[in-house]
Amino acid sequence: MASVTSPFTTTNASFLLRPNSQTHQSSQRYFPAPRACLNESQDHHRVQLNRRQFISQSAAVAAAIASPLTLIDQRPAVAAEEALSQWERVYLPIDPGVVLLDIAFVPDDPQHGFVLGTRQTLLETKDGGATWFPRSIASAEEEDFNYRFNSISFKGKEGWIVGKPAILLYTPDAGETWKRIPLSAQLPGDMVYIKATGDQSAEMVTDEGAIYVTSNRGYNWKAAVQETVSATLNRTVSSGISGASYYTGTFNTVNRSPDGRYVAVSSRGNFYMTWEPGQAFWQPHNRAVARRIQNMGWRADGGLWLLVRGGGLYLSKGTGITEDFEEIPVQSRGFGILDVGYRSQEEAWAAGGSGVLLRTTNGGKSWIRDKAADNIAANLYSVKFMEGNQGFVLGNDGVLLRYLG
Repeated sequence: MASVTSPFTTTNASFLLRPNSQTHQSSQRYFPAPRACLNESQDHHRVQLNRRQFISQSAAVAAAIASPLTLIDQRPAVAAEEALSQWERVYLPIDPGVVLLDIAFVPDDPQHGFVLGTRQTLLETKDGGATWFPRSIASAEEEDFNYRFNSISFKGKEGWIVGKPAILLYTPDAGETWKRIPLSAQLPGDMVYIKATGDQSAEMVTDEGAIYVTSNRGYNWKAAVQETVSATLNRTVSSGISGASYYTGTFNTVNRSPDGRYVAVSSRGNFYMTWEPGQAFWQPHNRAVARRIQNMGWRADGGLWLLVRGGGLYLSKGTGITEDFEEIPVQSRGFGILDVGYRSQEEAWAAGGSGVLLRTTNGGKSWIRDKAADNIAANLYSVKFMEGNQGFVLGNDGVLLRYLG
């Protein structure tokens, strides 16, 4: 058993209008060749009749032609709207109701990856995410538990998975085999995040703020903080953090920056906490906005983004850890925004309830809603971008969107 050391196109179609055979025949019928036997009265009557029929017939032909021409005018507008989307939905072989929670690809083979979620869902792809097939792990099926796989991470060919109830899986061969590593029952909280950091090394976080590191495939874990978040907050009641007194809750979300810094939101959303490598304790922060916090994370330039319940989006002023934020107008249609993922310092995507999908190409100063996602009947919980052009949006009911670029 692992020991825990802890002090606590539409293409443009062209239509060729051809003469209607019936119209051509009736035209010949109403305009016969002149006959010498017709007298003036008959001829005048025939001309008048032909004029009336010609006008009537012309109106009918015009009405028949008008409909296709209207379609031609409308189709480019539809194509333009569909072209807004840079994502495609990938249908997965899983039961309805599954919530997808995380996705990762093998760095040595960008076409090879895994997506996981609730109901012990684990799927594998070997074509960059275009198609997926189920994977089963025998060691996870031996017990009568329906695991919720929360997080997955790869470094080289080594990979890690954590879930709830407490389960830790390790692969040395890019997911060909998975080995279960036993964990101590004294582990505080549920494991919600893991990051592969090097050869046989990883960093793991629980929803109570415990951070552990290992350098021997998970057989021993060393605590990186000296106490849980509850202990820190209840010890510093006079710190002036609103809602922190007698705190017994857990983290709602935890996000890690590429350089190892963490930002986490309390389960009630009334404050947030940060941690940097080398610090002994989590640092609490009052929220700088009136509404409760939904989620927080790191921008590509090192700054913070902040989402509030009800659909608001804020960006920190400058980079690094701060409590100074400014609101950015977004068109969320009244639905909450749940996550933001940066593809580059300029391009990012935000996702949320009822298929809300927003894009920025100027670092977050302005956002445009991708209307092509409005028809997706699902909440979009997570936006993930990997190296290169790989990107995915994860949602409930097994919804997976793949970035096309």
